[in-house]
Amino acid sequence: MKPVVAIIGRPNVGKSTLFNRLAGRNKAIVIDEPGATRDRHNADCTWDDKSFLLIDTGGFVPAATETILMQMREQAHQAMEEADVIIFLMDGRSGLTHEDIEIAEILRRLEKPVFFVINKIDSLKQENLAYEFYRLGMEKIYTISALHGLGMGELMDDVSGHFPPALTDREEEDRIKIAVIGKPNVGKSSLVNKILGYERTIVNPMPGTTRDAIDTPFTLNDREYLLIDTAGIRRKSRVYPGLEKFSIIQAVKAVSRCDVALIVIDAKEGVTDQDVKIAGLAFERGVVCVFVVNKWDRVEKDRDTAGKYVKEIRDKAKFLEFAPVIFVSALTGQRVRKLFDIVNTAYCQYSKRVNTPELNRKVREFLSLNPPPRYQNRANSVSYVTQVSVKPPTFVFFFREPKAIHFSYERFLVNQIRETFGFADVPLRIIFRKKTSSLIC
Repeated sequence: MKPVVAIIGRPNVGKSTLFNRLAGRNKAIVIDEPGATRDRHNADCTWDDKSFLLIDTGGFVPAATETILMQMREQAHQAMEEADVIIFLMDGRSGLTHEDIEIAEILRRLEKPVFFVINKIDSLKQENLAYEFYRLGMEKIYTISALHGLGMGELMDDVSGHFPPALTDREEEDRIKIAVIGKPNVGKSSLVNKILGYERTIVNPMPGTTRDAIDTPFTLNDREYLLIDTAGIRRKSRVYPGLEKFSIIQAVKAVSRCDVALIVIDAKEGVTDQDVKIAGLAFERGVVCVFVVNKWDRVEKDRDTAGKYVKEIRDKAKFLEFAPVIFVSALTGQRVRKLFDIVNTAYCQYSKRVNTPELNRKVREFLSLNPPPRYQNRANSVSYVTQVSVKPPTFVFFFREPKAIHFSYERFLVNQIRETFGFADVPLRIIFRKKTSSLIC
C-alpha cells in the first residue's frame, strides 16, 4: 500500500492549491471562497520516485457549531487517522489565528509526523511573516508558496523521508472506476456511504452538498474498485457563475475517467429530462451506464410498478436501451450489494476482446442472412472486420463504399455483434472504412 499524506488546515489557507501543485493537475476546486472544499478527495502522487496517496480536506474549524462545518471537521479527523504523514497548512498573510493554535494542539497529540507549513510566502521579503508562528513551539517551520511552487523541494524531501519503510511502491492492479452521477439531492452520497459502510462523504438534505468529485479506493470480494462521488449536475439555466460551475465541470471530468457510470434517479420524482441529459453525457463518453433508481422504499408499488418504470426509462432514453436498471434504497441498503453483480458483469463485457478469426467467421454468418444494401447497383461487400480497442469495445468494418451504409444497417450490425459475442449491457462503437478486396461477402 502507498503511504498516505493528508493536508490539514482551517478554511482558505491554500490547501487545494497545494494539493493541485503536488498532484500535477487541477483536480481540486480552487476559488477564493472559504470552505470551497467540503469533502476529502485523493490523488496518486510521486515525489523523488516515491509514490504516495495525497488527501485534501475541507476547512478544519475546531469550535464550529454549524452543521456543515461540523461535518467538514469530522472528515478532517478521519483523514488524520488514515494518514501516515500530515501537512498542517497555515496562512502567512493572515498571521497566526486562534483556530491555528487549537488545530496545532490537536495535532501534537497524534503519534505520527506532522509538518507545520506556512503558505503564501511568495518572496524572500515575506519570510518575516512566518516568525510569529514559532509561538507554536515547533523547532522547524516550513515556508512555501503553493501557488508559485516556492519552498516545495525542501518540504517534500523531508515529508517523503518520513514515509513508513514497510510501505514500498508496487504496481497497482487495475481497478474498476465507478462514477456516481445524477441531479442534486437524488442520494448519490448516501449511496456511496452505504456501499463503503461508513460516511465517506457529507450527507445533508441541502441540495448541492457535494462539490468536488471525490475518489475512494476500496476492495469488495477481493476485487479493487475506485468509487467517484460527484456533484449534482443541474440544468444549464440553473447554473450560476462561480463555485457551482466548477463543481459541474468536476462531475463531467469524473465521467470522462470512469469505466462505469451509475446514473442515480430519484424514484419518487420519476425520470426527468435532466436525468436523460445526464445519461447522454455518460453515453457520449462511451462508458458503461447503469440506471440506479434510488429511494425505491418510498414508492407505493404493485406487481407492475418496476416494469412500468423500466419502460419509462427505455422510452425516454432510447439510446441506452441496453443499459441495466436496478431499484435500490441507499437508506435501507436494499439491493445495494446486488449492484456490484451488475457492475462486474458489465465490466467484463466492457473489457472483452474478440478473437479476429472468430469475429470474421461469425460476421460472415450473419451478413449472409442480411447482406449490406447494394451501392450503385453493385454489392457493397465487407472485406474484413477487426476489434481495435476495448473500453468501449470498438470494431472496424472495411466496406467497399463505407459512406453508403445507412444508420439502420449500422444499428443492425451493432445488435448482431452485441447478441453474438455477449456485449448485452455495454456501449459498442463501429467504424466504417474503405477497402477494395472482398473476403467475407
